[in-house]
Parts: sequence; structure tokens; C-alpha cells
Amino acid sequence: MTPDANCSSVPCMVDTFRAPSPIDNRAPSVGRMFSDRVEESPDRPAYRFPGPDGSWQSVTWAETAGRVQKLAAGLISLGVEPQQRVAIAASTRYEWILADLAIMCAGAATTTVYPSSVADDVAYILSDSGSRVVFAEDDTQVAKLRRQRAKLPAVEKVVTFEGTPDGDWVVGLDEFENAGADLLSAHPAVVDERIAGSKPDDLATLIYTSGTTGRPKGVLIPHSAWTYEGTAVQALEILDHDDLQYLWLPLAHSFGKVLLTAQLAVGFETAVDGRVDKIIDNLAVVGPTFMGTAPRIFEKAHARIVTMQANEGGVKEKIFGWAFKVALAADELTLGGKPVPAFLALQRRLADRLVMTKIRERFGGRLRFMVSGSAALSEDIARWFHAAGLLILEGYGLTETSAGTFINRPNRYKFGTVGIPLDGSEVEIASDGEILLKGPGVMRGYHRLDEATSEALCDGWFRTGDIGEVDAEGFLRITDRKKDLFKTSGGKYVSPAAVEGQFKAVCPYVSQIVVHGSSRNFVSALITLDPEAIEEWASANGLGGRTYAEVVASDPAREMVQRYVDELNSRLNRWETVKRFVILPRDLSIDEGEVTPSLKVKRRVVEDNFRSDLDALYT
Repeated sequence: MTPDANCSSVPCMVDTFRAPSPIDNRAPSVGRMFSDRVEESPDRPAYRFPGPDGSWQSVTWAETAGRVQKLAAGLISLGVEPQQRVAIAASTRYEWILADLAIMCAGAATTTVYPSSVADDVAYILSDSGSRVVFAEDDTQVAKLRRQRAKLPAVEKVVTFEGTPDGDWVVGLDEFENAGADLLSAHPAVVDERIAGSKPDDLATLIYTSGTTGRPKGVLIPHSAWTYEGTAVQALEILDHDDLQYLWLPLAHSFGKVLLTAQLAVGFETAVDGRVDKIIDNLAVVGPTFMGTAPRIFEKAHARIVTMQANEGGVKEKIFGWAFKVALAADELTLGGKPVPAFLALQRRLADRLVMTKIRERFGGRLRFMVSGSAALSEDIARWFHAAGLLILEGYGLTETSAGTFINRPNRYKFGTVGIPLDGSEVEIASDGEILLKGPGVMRGYHRLDEATSEALCDGWFRTGDIGEVDAEGFLRITDRKKDLFKTSGGKYVSPAAVEGQFKAVCPYVSQIVVHGSSRNFVSALITLDPEAIEEWASANGLGGRTYAEVVASDPAREMVQRYVDELNSRLNRWETVKRFVILPRDLSIDEGEVTPSLKVKRRVVEDNFRSDLDALYT
């Protein structure tokens, strides 16, 4: 790469890996990709979702297209023009998908808004994006818009999924579809004409990053980025139209959007329910063959299973411990390319029958693999699930690269890495270790932020801010965020993510841990405990009935956590060890801005919110 005037600060490249040439991607837009899918498989199931009575309902591609056409025509009837923005403020549900498809079929662009966003942030995103229409989930979302209406002169109409219409500014989804149906009656080809007029470089989505400081930046993602992502996943040949996806991820996040576009390319069915507390229950009912999720879900599931067995005690706990000891030993040999001795293989089969099958049944019993993204996954947890017969394929990407850039494959994976690039994507490692990415999935830039765009993009290369290394086979290993690496006052560098990941693997009661120590003389940590897990622990340790804050402040709880910290420290270099820690009186919160809706910790916010606790550790 030859830096231009805007790239002078980019360190020289020292390592390069290029995937094969870009795949053949014929669909010029997401709307066209959707239309092609409907034409190819009109009567196949497309989506299933929980109805008002809780039972799961299913719709075909043709039925979905019928509603999408009416919603798209409804937008056109309001005068929405190509590439103008239409926002969605809702949780993950079937109607979110309908609205998103309708927006792009109308030639417009989707502005994504997390339903957990406070009213002031919603107003900023809608104003900065220039959104003309907002799809709002319910009265809670509508109320935010009403409070900020004076700041939203561009918003002409609010369409609510299940909120209360007011006969003026706010209309119901059915009423909006009826208006679209009227336009289609008069002009049947109006939506098809918009789809035909959409070009690959047209704006498809405007996603606002949940930055740790200042206002979020709007990431401009064209149609070509999404259609590339979908076709690249299809080219992996790891999914087909008989698969069933379980989708709970926030669709305001790029990871969720990639999974939706992959569905259009491949044609599998998707079961949709964004309620995080229903994931495990739903998996048993739906029985998906794959799903994408965030590491926090795996951490919670691992902790739940381990603590349940510990609470059982006796023979069951001993069998559980023996089963995983056997399975992990056999896995280590298999993954290392070594034969498994006959007696160990026999024990492995017995362990699977006694323990592992029950764990797989909790996940629906049909999962071929799961994809982990949005944050780092502990290698130990990935290996634990693999021993249970559940394969987790870690992937990597950012909002600015339309999420999917690297992924492990079911027949080619390495734990502790995020896999190899999708076809057509390139990676280079700068001399300071920063990962630079290039390919069809890279954003157009930041909305109305030319300086930030110039800093992030250089000759098509996106500066990720992540530190990593690529091995001889093209597998990428992320070591840390460039801005998160810190140096102690003793001059030693520490990777907080590496330390945090190991602690989550050893302590089944932890919810979050934030490792701290920049310019300090030792490393410390802020720790929160999982409310559900610690409630069971409290009942088993004479602290039942007490509040979360009372339990975590108790001496027995601190002694329990100290034992796990000691186990963690035994795995670390001396300068990395956690010398002191504080257990916070509450878990980290999305509402407080400490965790993103995709369950990623915002380190700087947490450190600022608990600055006095951190300072007290060093006095």
C-alpha cells in the first residue's frame, strides 16, 4: 500500500493475507436479492415467530413479499425518495425484518436505532441521519419520539408495530399497509421500479456505532456490501435451504444484518425472537441447526450448567466432572491430529451418553454449529462447548466492514482465532500490529464526518484499531484493541481482554470483569457477578433471601471470588496478575451506557462510572 496525503500516519505493512478473488455477486441491491429469493422459493418457509398466544407461527417467502410490497408502497406514497433515510426503533422481531426489507425495496436506506437508546440519543440519530419516517415498536418507543418531536422536524410519520395510533403523526402498521395497498392498486409496478432503479453503490443502511465517548458515528453501508456478505456466506457452502436459523441478535447491529442477508442468499428459514431471557427455552422448542450469538450468551450458559451441577453435588457432580475431563482429553488429542486410545474413546462415548447429550438437548438437539461474534470469546469456553459436542465458530468484523470479514469453518477451524477471510476480503498487519481490512464489505465512510472518514480509510484499507497476527494458514488471532492495551508504571504491557477472557473461563459466577492498570503500579479489576448464578450460590451458602448488593458485599462472596482470582493469577505472567479487585454492588447496565445492546462492555464508560472504586484500590 502506498499511503496518500491522508494516510501518512499508517505504519508500514509487515504481513499480508489475501483471500481468493471476489465472488460472483449478481444482485445489484438487497431488494433485488430479496425478489430473487421470493421468485426461486415462493412456497418455502421463510420466517417463524411467536404469536400473541406464544405459539410459533410460520410464513412463506411469498407471504412475506406480499407484506413487504405494501409497506414499501406505503413509504413511496409518503414521498420517500431513493436513499432517503427511514428509521427502525424496535427489538428483534418479524416486523423489524419486514420494515427493513420494505425500506430497501422502496430504494430508501434504513437507519437503525437500538430500542434501549435514551430519548436524547434517539433524537440525535434521527436528526443527524435526516430520517423522514420512523417504524417504532410500541408506545415506549413512540413516547421517546413525542418527547423529542421539536428536534425532529424531518420526521413526517411514525409507524408503530403495536403502539397506539393518534390519527395524525402516529399510524398503525395495518393502516400503513392499507395505504400501500391502495397505491399498488393504482400503480402495480411502483415497488418493482424502485428495486430496478437501486444501484450497488446506493446507501442501504446507516448504522450508528455505540462509541465509548462522544456522539456515535453513522456508518454508511451500501447495498453492495450486504449483497457481498450474503453471497460470501453462501459460497462457504456450510448452509443450505434446509437449515433453520435461530435469530435473537439485535438487528440494529451489523452482525444481525449479515445473518439476514445470508438468509436471502441461501434460502434457509429463520426463527425470530429477540427476547434474551427466552433463548434457552426457545432453542428447545425450535430446534435450530445453527445460530449466531454474542460470547456473553455462551458465558452465561456455561456458568449456568456448571453451577447447576455444583449445586447438585454428590454422584451427579462427580460424573459431570469426570465426563468433561475425559471429553477434553480426547478432544485435545483429536484436535492435535493424534489418535485417541481405545479405552479413552470408550470412556468418551460413555461420557457423551451420560452428560453431553443432555447439554445438547438444552440447545435443541440439532445444532450443527454456532457462530460467535461482536466480542472476544474465551478459548477455554469454546473448547468446553466443543467437548460437549457443540461447535462454536468464532468470526470477526466491525460495523465499518459490514460485520463479516473472518470466520472459522466447520471443517477448518482453530480455537483462539477468528478464522480466515471471506472470499474477496484482504487483511494486512501493520508494523505496530494493527489489523487493516479491505474488501467489498468495507463502508463508504462516516455520515457527514469527512475527517473521521479520512482517518479510518486509506486507499480502501480500514484501520480497525485491533491488534492481531495472521498465521501461515491465514487464521487471524486478535490479541486486543489497540486503544485498550495499557502499560503499567513498571513498563510492562498488559492485554486486558486476554486476562478477562481467562477469568470468565475459570469463574462460573462472573458476569463481567474490567481489568485496569494503565500507568498504575499493579493490575486491578472491577468484577460483577451474574445475578441468577449468585442467587443460587447464596442459597447454598447460608445467604438466601438477601439482596444482590448484600450478597456480593459479604465476606463469603469475596472469599469465593478471591479463590477464582488466585486460580486466574496462576495462569498469568507476574505483571499481569490481578493484585486487588472490587465486586461492584450491581451488574453493568445497558441503560447506564456501560454495555452495548450487543452485550459488549464499554471499558472507558465503566472506568469513568466507577473511578472512585478504582482509585481506592491504589490508596
